Amino acid sequence: MNFLYNFLNGQVIMKNKKELRNCVIYEIYVRNHSPRGNFQAVIDDLPRIQALGVDYIWLMPIHPIGKVNRKGALGSSYAIADYLAINPEYGTEEDFRQLIKAAHVLGMGVMIDVVYNHTSPDSVLAQEHKDWFHLDGQGNPTTSVPDWMDIVELDYSHPELQGYLVKAIQKWASFGLDGFRCDVASLVPVEFWQKAAAAAKTINPNIIWLAESVHTGWVAERRMKGLYAQSDSELYRVFDITYDYDIFRPWERAVKGTLDTGYYLDLLVWQDAIYPKDYVKLRYVENHDTDRIMALAPSRDQALAWTALQAFNKGAWLIYAGEESAAKRRPDQFEKDVIPWGTYELSDFIRRLAALKKDPARKKGELVWLTSEPAVQAVWFTDQECLAAIFNTAGKKGEILTAFPDGTYEDLLGGEDFTIVDHKVQIPTVACLFHCKLKELPPQREMLLI
Repeated sequence: MNFLYNFLNGQVIMKNKKELRNCVIYEIYVRNHSPRGNFQAVIDDLPRIQALGVDYIWLMPIHPIGKVNRKGALGSSYAIADYLAINPEYGTEEDFRQLIKAAHVLGMGVMIDVVYNHTSPDSVLAQEHKDWFHLDGQGNPTTSVPDWMDIVELDYSHPELQGYLVKAIQKWASFGLDGFRCDVASLVPVEFWQKAAAAAKTINPNIIWLAESVHTGWVAERRMKGLYAQSDSELYRVFDITYDYDIFRPWERAVKGTLDTGYYLDLLVWQDAIYPKDYVKLRYVENHDTDRIMALAPSRDQALAWTALQAFNKGAWLIYAGEESAAKRRPDQFEKDVIPWGTYELSDFIRRLAALKKDPARKKGELVWLTSEPAVQAVWFTDQECLAAIFNTAGKKGEILTAFPDGTYEDLLGGEDFTIVDHKVQIPTVACLFHCKLKELPPQREMLLI
């Protein structure tokens, strides 16, 4: 059983919502997870996934896919044809129940994607309730995002639509689900999400709500056009976790080396100031909509350093299937494109990072960013024992000054000992994490934003 959870009546019970900052979520696209591409193949892989230290698995949409205006041969799983059914290519409702049961036995919760901004053009709702959609000048369902030609958008001014979708949430919650990841949650009224969360709570009061909050630039652009979009701050009225897209573009530039890493660290402190005290962000280096970190970073070692930094960061940590195999290319969402698993070469690296998410210093301490150059130094501080880290995100070599006490330490990530002498230490090839004692909270690095 994983650290955060106890089981009661087949449901995952969490002690404290703030502990979501220490959880690990694993994203699965059932179609491309295996040659079989079905629930049973996922069930067979659950022990390996659990061994990585995963707390939740998140399944990308499990519903039937529309056929009209499909992208690619098989279409996007986000162009949903029927919210109340299972994609027959994946299995049956009973197969899905067995997947949830198997995950629970291993101590993992299960989340599914909720795609309530839009449906496929030939969905059950588009055929039976065309008036529940935004309509164009000819009275046909339409989309406000031209590139999304395979979907049409729902109109939440209709109470009947909201009631229908709430019942869909209740149906899937009754299967024993532990959470919902809500696609483009920023484009759906928060008032609806409040209704949906209240309805799900009557079935499982511990269900976790994860919002795909969108990029800040897109929120601003939609508002300028008179279109609906919610900020992350508004979403926290309902959601337990929001995406990290509010600062993702600067992070990408920092990874590429075109933006001062210190500026990105400033934005992390900025998040601490503008969101609720116990806010939880989803930290990741890749997901199904982004480039793989192995393709984004200038070198493999820097990719690993950034992966370690985001696992160390304050927030839930997302692993996208294939990350443990150092995949360089994300699977095609519209075709059968199985992940090239190889030897799972980064499994031990990820397992160690996942275990450190549960370190007592992380649970009780405060995160302080100390330096950004020539390497990122940070610490989870408590008056008992601290979890310290050095991340070589810039791929530098040589010796650096550090605020950590002199001594010999075990690198909890690499497993080897290293020494700090006269407050000087060699920059690790990738990263090192270690326990140390500090008499007082060290000062945060000077912010570039001020």
